[in-house]
Amino acid sequence: MLERVARARVDLRMGLPVVLTTGEEAILALSVESLSSTRLADLRALGDVALALTARRAATLKARVYDQDLARVSVPTDVGLSWVQALADPADDLQTPMKGPLTSLREGTAELPRLAIALVKSARLLPAAVYIPLSDATNFAQTHDLTLLPKAAADPLLNTNSPLHPVAAARLPMEASEAGKLHIFRPEDGGEEHYAIEIGRPDRSAPVLARLHSACFTGDVLGSLKCDCGPQLRGALGHMGQQGAGILLYLNQEGRGIGLANKMRAYSLQDQGFDTVEANHRLGFEDDERDFRLGASILRNLGFSAVRLMTNNPGKIAMMEKTGITVTERVPLKVGENAFNRHYLATKAAKSGHML
Repeated sequence: MLERVARARVDLRMGLPVVLTTGEEAILALSVESLSSTRLADLRALGDVALALTARRAATLKARVYDQDLARVSVPTDVGLSWVQALADPADDLQTPMKGPLTSLREGTAELPRLAIALVKSARLLPAAVYIPLSDATNFAQTHDLTLLPKAAADPLLNTNSPLHPVAAARLPMEASEAGKLHIFRPEDGGEEHYAIEIGRPDRSAPVLARLHSACFTGDVLGSLKCDCGPQLRGALGHMGQQGAGILLYLNQEGRGIGLANKMRAYSLQDQGFDTVEANHRLGFEDDERDFRLGASILRNLGFSAVRLMTNNPGKIAMMEKTGITVTERVPLKVGENAFNRHYLATKAAKSGHML
C-alpha cells in the first residue's frame, strides 16, 4: 500500500486521476492544480463533477461548509477549466472576488473527498480536487490502469510519519565548526530526506543544545530578507560551534510544510497586502502544516532523549514533550529582524504565539 500511495502522489502531480474507495463507495479524483480541459471533459462524460476545497479556502469564497474541515461544491456544466482553477487558486481573488454563486453539497459522506484533499496536500499541490462518483471502482481502475487506494489502508499512511532510516553520515568541516558531521535520513515512503548536523561530540546522556530548522530555500540559500530563517540557521550553528557541541535538525518542510511553489503563491498574496497567516488560509492551508515529530524521531535515532531547545516557537517545545523528548531549557534565538520582515515577525508573535 505504501507504494500505491507514493504512486498516487506522482499521478496527481502529472494530472492523472486516482480511484479512491471505502469498499462501499468510490470516487475518481484529480488535482485541480494539474487538471486540464481534456481531463475535465473526460470527467463530465462520466458523471456530475464536484470540487473539494478545505474549509479555509471555502471561507474566502463564502462557500457553505457542511463537512467541518472541507466543502464540497457542485461544478456547473457550463463552466470551463479557468472557473474551476480560480476557486482553488486565490491569485485573482482581489480582481474577481465574486466567484459564485456556489452550491455546496451536503448529501452523502465527505470521507473520500477528504482523502483526496489529503493526497494533493501531501503531493505539495494546491489543496483542491475535482471528483465524480464511481460504481465499480476495481473494474474501472483495472480497465484504465489507474491507481486504486482503499481509504482504510491509505489513511494511516497519510496521517502518520513514514519511518525514517539513516542512510549515510560523514565528517563535514564547516564555517561554524570544523568538528561537524552530517547525517542523512530517508523515509520509507520515498518522500523527502531530512538531515541532522552534529557539531562536536555531544554527550548522549545529557540534554543537547538542539534546533529544529525547517528548510527555507529563499532564506537559507538566497539570503531573503522577507524572513529570519537564514540568520536563524547561521546563528544556531554559530552558537553550537561556540559551545563546542550541538545538533541541528534540517527538516525538508519548506514554507511551513506547504512546499516552495505554494510558499511563492503565499508571497504573491502578501504582496497584495495579506499577512503570512492570511495568505496560507486563502490558499486553503492551515497556519502551519509542519510536523516536528520528524525531529523527535531523528533525535531518538541518534541517541538523544533530552534537549536544550533553541527556538522561539512554543509549538516545537510542546511537540518535543508530546513525543517523549524532554525539553530542559528553551534557548532564545532572536536574530535577523529587518525592515522587510518586521511585519512578518510581528504576525508570528501575534497569531502563532512565537516568543519574539
